[in-house]
Amino acid sequence: MAALPLLLAGVLLVGFLWPATRAMPLAWLSALGVGYVAWDMPTNWLFAGSIVGVMTAVEILWIVFGALLLLYTLMEAGAFDRINEGFAAVSDDRRVQIVLIAFFLATFIEGAAGFGTPAAVVAPLMLGLGFPALAAVIAAIIGHIIAVTYGAVGTPIVVGIRDPLSAAGFGEAIQAGGFTVTEYSNQVAAWAATYHALVGFVMPLFAVAMVVYFFGEDRSLKPAWEVAPLCLFAGISFAVPYWLSAWFVTAEFPSLIGSMVGGAIVTSVVRAGYLLPESHWDFPPREEWPDHWVGTIEPGQNGGSKTAATDGGTATASEMSLLKAWSPYVILVVLLVVTRAVDPVSAFINRSWFVVSWDRILGTTLGNSIAWMNVPGFWLIVSAVLAIPIFGMSSEKVSSAWGETARKIVAPFIALIFVIAMVQVMLNSGAHPGAPEAGSMIVVLATITADFLGPIYPFFAALIGALGAAMAGSNTVSNITFGGFQFEAAQQLGLPTQIIVGAQAVGGAIGNLVAVHNVVAAVATVGIVGQEGRVMRYNLIPLTYYALGVGVLGMLFSYVLFSGLF
Repeated sequence: MAALPLLLAGVLLVGFLWPATRAMPLAWLSALGVGYVAWDMPTNWLFAGSIVGVMTAVEILWIVFGALLLLYTLMEAGAFDRINEGFAAVSDDRRVQIVLIAFFLATFIEGAAGFGTPAAVVAPLMLGLGFPALAAVIAAIIGHIIAVTYGAVGTPIVVGIRDPLSAAGFGEAIQAGGFTVTEYSNQVAAWAATYHALVGFVMPLFAVAMVVYFFGEDRSLKPAWEVAPLCLFAGISFAVPYWLSAWFVTAEFPSLIGSMVGGAIVTSVVRAGYLLPESHWDFPPREEWPDHWVGTIEPGQNGGSKTAATDGGTATASEMSLLKAWSPYVILVVLLVVTRAVDPVSAFINRSWFVVSWDRILGTTLGNSIAWMNVPGFWLIVSAVLAIPIFGMSSEKVSSAWGETARKIVAPFIALIFVIAMVQVMLNSGAHPGAPEAGSMIVVLATITADFLGPIYPFFAALIGALGAAMAGSNTVSNITFGGFQFEAAQQLGLPTQIIVGAQAVGGAIGNLVAVHNVVAAVATVGIVGQEGRVMRYNLIPLTYYALGVGVLGMLFSYVLFSGLF
């Protein structure tokens, strides 16, 4: 009975390929039914738990709206085309372009916007440069995976890990371990970065190898080995500031800092002529491409300079300085650092008049709050508004950016509200008076899974997170659904919870390699709708590598190196 809502969601999403907007309302209703029948939850507790979920969903959507608004503002202004030109102009070798665009640009977009945006934005850019549509999608999806754990300014950690573990008895266990919930979630983020740094620094080489092997004139990895020094240097240049940020700054910045610092280092090195391959690699002639490589949009047909609004009319994106193009994101990082690192500012924006709260919802002990000015979405919107005078945007372009953002937010709004409401009902099914001694639905599922897997549980922890992301198409939703599950299973087995929940955060990222929703969105942007299955089959290769690597590290961390952690 406890598994029914998750099984129903999985069958509808993966088995019948229903969109989340249709599947998740039914999964939520099934959670209400199970809670009422099997967990004796009073009606007010069922709906109070759902309201907690709705408030959490609104907080996430506040971030998503701001992230998309800033992205579309830069796209309308031509700034995004200038950023892409800056990368593309470094080299016309396809392997180098994969490193700079499919890795660094995609990881940056993931850190700034998340929620499937990187592949949907980067794949068309690569198509415009002359990549086959299928190759562009595969490179873009693989390239950004290392950043997904911290997508949309830390949302998968802040909302996906911290908020669920603040409720339903987990908070007390965490405090007993010597942490506040916020400190604990930051530790989880740091351990997730450790997994990623050790396993994921090879992803630039992985993305290049996938493209040159499957889309070259002859199936050979030799062209990939020729750029291995550049790829590994790129991976390390990203991983070091990424890892340091996760451990010593906050969970909101690793992907942003890793991509900005690493991208600047690698671009400078390549511009200076170092680490470039001796040979030049490109795709076979266009007339030799198989039909499934391309779709309704021809490679290169959406390339060329776009125009950006200025006070004097229009100017090509090439005439805009790179510093100006990047400036709204620089402003965003500064605003986020100041509002989190400067104590008087942080205290001010968290005052009660900037917080929407609801305590004792419907007469229960449940409650939730939204510090709307502290949520990154507010500062994303501020950065988007400041971008208007920076680029001298016309009212038509501003209206277009806001309108596109509003249209894109509708489907996530519906899906997130119901999936998080479902999870909150499951989490709080053991909190009401007269609840079964077995605990909540999540506790029951975790207990059974821990008993079944026993000592080898750490090896499979990331795969559980990957399953959640593959079903729901979101690392954040996977963390919300399975974060408490993994925490409880770790406690049942006496394993270090930070290591296990950290593996969950990594698994939620790698599941995006085969998440139906993300793949559908990506292939649609390059005109190859219908090739989703082919993309997912290719992406099973990096998924297998990542899952095995994290599984081995999970066992090593849990039993040998860090067994004494909470």
